[in-house]
Amino acid sequence: MLQKALVLLLAGGGLLAPATANPLISEAGQRAAIPSWDIQSTSSLDKDLAKLSLAGGADTTSWHHVAMSRCTLMGCLLANGEYKDSELWFSDNLNKFNWVKFTVPWIYRHEFELPASQPGRHFLLETNGISSKADLYVNGKQIANAEIQAGAYVGRTYDITDLATEANALLVRVYPTQYLYDFGVGFVDWNPYAPDNGTGIWRDITVKQTGPIAMGPLSIAVDAPLPIGQHDATVTIRAKATNLESVSVKLAAKAAIVSQTGTTVGTQGHTVTLSAGESRYVEFQQVIKAPQVWWPKIWGEQPLYTAKVDFSVDDAVSDIAESAFGIRTVTSVVNSHNDTIFTVNGHPFQVIGGGYGADMFLRWDSTRFTRIAQYMLDMGQNTIRLEGKMEQPELYDIADRLGLMVIAGWECCDKWEAWEYNHDLAVDPPPIWDERDYAIANASIVHEASIIQPHPSILGYLVGSDYWPNDRATKIYVDGLKAAGWQVPIIASAAKRGYPELLGPSGMKMEGPYDWVPPNYWFDTNEDGTDRHGSSFGFGSELGAGVGTPELGSLKKFLSKTDMEDLWMKPEKGLFHMSNNNSQFYDRKIYNNGLFSRFGKPTSLDDYLMKAQLTDYEATRAEYEGYSAFWNAARPATGVIYWMLNNAWPSLHWNQFDHYLRPAGSYYGTKTGSRVEHVAFDYVSRGIWLINHSLDQEGMRTVEVDLVDMHGKAITSQTITAVTDPNTSRKIGHVEGWDVEGVVFLRLRLFKKDRIASRNVYWLTKEVDALDWQNSTWYYTPVTKYVDYTSLSKMEAATVKATVGKSTCRSRTDGARGKSVTLENMSAVPAFFVSLNMVDGAGDDVVPVLWSDNYVTLWPNETLKLTVGQWDDRPQAVEVKGFNVKPASIKI
Repeated sequence: MLQKALVLLLAGGGLLAPATANPLISEAGQRAAIPSWDIQSTSSLDKDLAKLSLAGGADTTSWHHVAMSRCTLMGCLLANGEYKDSELWFSDNLNKFNWVKFTVPWIYRHEFELPASQPGRHFLLETNGISSKADLYVNGKQIANAEIQAGAYVGRTYDITDLATEANALLVRVYPTQYLYDFGVGFVDWNPYAPDNGTGIWRDITVKQTGPIAMGPLSIAVDAPLPIGQHDATVTIRAKATNLESVSVKLAAKAAIVSQTGTTVGTQGHTVTLSAGESRYVEFQQVIKAPQVWWPKIWGEQPLYTAKVDFSVDDAVSDIAESAFGIRTVTSVVNSHNDTIFTVNGHPFQVIGGGYGADMFLRWDSTRFTRIAQYMLDMGQNTIRLEGKMEQPELYDIADRLGLMVIAGWECCDKWEAWEYNHDLAVDPPPIWDERDYAIANASIVHEASIIQPHPSILGYLVGSDYWPNDRATKIYVDGLKAAGWQVPIIASAAKRGYPELLGPSGMKMEGPYDWVPPNYWFDTNEDGTDRHGSSFGFGSELGAGVGTPELGSLKKFLSKTDMEDLWMKPEKGLFHMSNNNSQFYDRKIYNNGLFSRFGKPTSLDDYLMKAQLTDYEATRAEYEGYSAFWNAARPATGVIYWMLNNAWPSLHWNQFDHYLRPAGSYYGTKTGSRVEHVAFDYVSRGIWLINHSLDQEGMRTVEVDLVDMHGKAITSQTITAVTDPNTSRKIGHVEGWDVEGVVFLRLRLFKKDRIASRNVYWLTKEVDALDWQNSTWYYTPVTKYVDYTSLSKMEAATVKATVGKSTCRSRTDGARGKSVTLENMSAVPAFFVSLNMVDGAGDDVVPVLWSDNYVTLWPNETLKLTVGQWDDRPQAVEVKGFNVKPASIKI
């Protein structure tokens, strides 16, 4: 008989607790994850699952054993060493994998101990993410079938008190996920699919002990009048109390708010009587005087408060919960141009971000994600978009702590968007939702909302991606979010194809590009955006020039010698490490046409990679500079999400750093283009833009503008003084005196008093790439005539002296240790596009790593001092190379 599923969904911080042995949990209010699993295919098992779910009822010695609390089938098999991702991902090995083994259900099984039964003691089994449907058995009884436990984001709570004994067994049968027909966690055309399609227990299953009253998720609402921080803030904490007994129970509920320093800023208490089986919300309200305000990293600090709630019955703890939160406000409006603009703490907030890719096998690593978030902040980004990759609750804790905003939401192109008006799915007509699907959608949004609602890093939730949900689904989503106390924007989709009446227009565009376009693309807005697609106006929810070519040290890890030769010798060939083979982006034709035409046909792999990094750097720099420059335009550029931030596996495109966390051209182009205070060149008007993303920096600035030719001969110099204002961009002048043919270098330096706040070098000709806007597609705009940079290959060689400082310097990123590296151009010609890479004793890349700047161009006889931060003690040398600089290695 199926047990009744209680709607007691977990709060954001409640999925993990340290697992205790013998028993798994021992006190009311404790929660622990099932710590490990034995897994096996049903093709080789007894079909009597009830018997297999009895403690001691199964011989699992021949099963696969994994010491992890959460893993998809492939994730489990990788974790226990049966496969290695380095082998699966090398060349096209993934194509040779035997996928058939995952076409049948698999079993997850674990035995655990619990305290002995006694009056008033209850045990709850909580699911948080199983892809995409499963049957659950405890101690010989089925507690849920695949009709109930369906949907990768569905979390349910099952009261197993009547089944629990001191020795227990849990068995979960997971069914193969089909993205077009199940609510899974898919990758669309981002990369080849995992052999198991992400099937399995990808989030923890937890067991919780309570007394007579169980507590649901904490919802925390903040009322902080503007100007924020100058008025008292009112915090409302709400939790559902459910009486698990068959008689009335008197509940004593208490709540406390504690500051980050450990000071209790307020307490509240209530006494409530609940009848048998009754559920009721208990609410607490507290005024915080002189509140500490949480800010996005670029604008301030990230102080967090903690709400702690405990339920007691007869002076004994019945259940407890706590959740961090911050004092901040987020709103959005759709302006007169039909573009969304966000505000944070009362200030207009230009979104500068990237689209996140989860691991192909949905493996989670908190340290790795922390480094990714630190990379984003280092690049000058302020927002991460999660398209159907909401990962684990720890993600939001990390974002809260670091000050990184999050736009969460459902994914495109599969069951999540199977609407009658969506004819872009791989099957048409689409598999329209039925009653069961709406129920899954409801359970999914209720669960996700319970996890992320309290987090100050949340900027908004997209209930659709490429397509908007129909009216019925929209109401389900909105009701689910609001029931959780949702206070930030709910947006219909990431595109302008249509919208539901309840939410109105999304104000976000999804018009490409996704493949290579030249730098001037981003500055050609036609003033009001007419026929200019992804150019720098409005809110671009996912767009970019398709770049992200890894450097050689990374390529060697996942490409064969033949694969690497294909990169430059077969420029139109489809490549396995691009998008999947039925995608528009399976080859690099458009990208390579630009590279070959503009920089010349490569003569070697090294030459190709140098030109690829040039291409990638100028592509991302121009995109972020364009959006930053036009922040205050007549039609403002309100937000940009680069497609993509990172990849699910080692990929040849769509990233700002590669899968091994090696930053290259696309990273440092982004970092240059997104500086807090910056000076940028407009490829279309030859204008100079003064950009200020801060809230507190203002005053007079000096900009020095210098042009030299490839031989180092000065062409023109000018000095511009201008006032910079917070959160403002403005054009302050034009590049003058440019009347020479051929390639020139433009250096812009922004001085804040006597300190250089930004340094920026361009390689240019008098012409720009000719764009054929009228023949644009959803993924790119053709170029009818390319600029000619081929003469760069004839530059005279430059000699650069590199010196590594002996002392350790402080890194601005927590936990990283720094070194200084000084570059001196000893030549009379520019040292063009000089890159630095830290390696260990074996010559392998040291990652993650944070350079203050990289891929730099030095003027004749110029000296630059850079810093580098990293987290381990492996570095042995710094490798230096440039377009016209001979490679060298400097020992540390």
